[in-house]
Amino acid sequence: MAEEGLDALVVRAPDNVLYLTNFWGMKGYDACVFPRDGEPVLICLEASAEDAARTAWTEDVRLVRGYAADDPRPVPARTLDAAVEAARGFGRVGLELSLGTQASDRMVGEPTTFTRAWFDAFPDAADGTPLLNRARAIKTEQEVARLRIANEIACQAMHHVRSRLEPGMKESQAAAIWQGYVHGEGTARDDVELALPFSLVWAGKGIKTFTATGDRPVVEGEPVLFEIWVCADGYWADHTKNLVVGELAPAYAELEERLMSVYNSALDFIRPGASMPELDVLVRDGLAYEPSHPICHGVGARAHEPPYPHQAGGGTFEASMVLAVEPGVYWEGGGGLRVEDNFLVTTDGLEKLSAFPDGIVRC
Repeated sequence: MAEEGLDALVVRAPDNVLYLTNFWGMKGYDACVFPRDGEPVLICLEASAEDAARTAWTEDVRLVRGYAADDPRPVPARTLDAAVEAARGFGRVGLELSLGTQASDRMVGEPTTFTRAWFDAFPDAADGTPLLNRARAIKTEQEVARLRIANEIACQAMHHVRSRLEPGMKESQAAAIWQGYVHGEGTARDDVELALPFSLVWAGKGIKTFTATGDRPVVEGEPVLFEIWVCADGYWADHTKNLVVGELAPAYAELEERLMSVYNSALDFIRPGASMPELDVLVRDGLAYEPSHPICHGVGARAHEPPYPHQAGGGTFEASMVLAVEPGVYWEGGGGLRVEDNFLVTTDGLEKLSAFPDGIVRC
């Protein structure tokens, strides 16, 4: 913040509030004023006072009413009032002016977005997003511990669905088995308050770059791809795992061998100081194909967050980054394969955070 000339950050995205306060809100009505010097301020709903007292690092917690008899405005308007007051007296303030995506709150289904008034209230604000992105790319020990938990739940849920997958089962039914385990058993853990599942499940020819889970049946010999996210108390795992019932068809076996060769080469390449653009080139040249999605990105309080290695970009890998590596090959007309896991960059290379195998796992 000193290097950027910022006296305070004012953030409202649930993932940035979580990083700066350790508080994961219910409805996205929360905010944090984080000064360069002094104590940060957490602003949250009165209904979340108990959660904030239990989880937040901040001692200064300012509550806003969910319903005010004398104020017909929506809750974020009262959050803004509190944020303006908490930021009063600071010189240069940084806002999330170029926030492209944000993680969800606990309720997920109705994401909160702030109105123009939020930005108009700080007319001379700088864009704090680049600074936040640089900071969040390097994980603390506490953050890595939280990411390990999300990875463990994702792994356990895959073992669960592996034992139940059978021919004729619909993609949506396989997804429901996986999701039910994450939410039920993940939330039941002693070290987790809330585990939420997100999945895209595709069978055989339904495997594509990006499409919705449907009602295609599981076919013996053809892979079933699980593009899966686990959110455990605001920290995420992002995997792509593959199962097959019976003996894998030869065409898929050949594709798996080629893809895993490129995947393992990518994992061997990543280490502190290695070039991010060179990784992107290495993977795409190895596949002799252009996946229409990034082949590596950060993971943390979002399933997708910086860094995003790109051949036309820059940067090098650093120790304590947590990455998802995900090359994929897709056939015209449907079918193909993608593999993905999460890795901690260490001084020696990479540590895999999930114990579930990569490649195509037989049921």
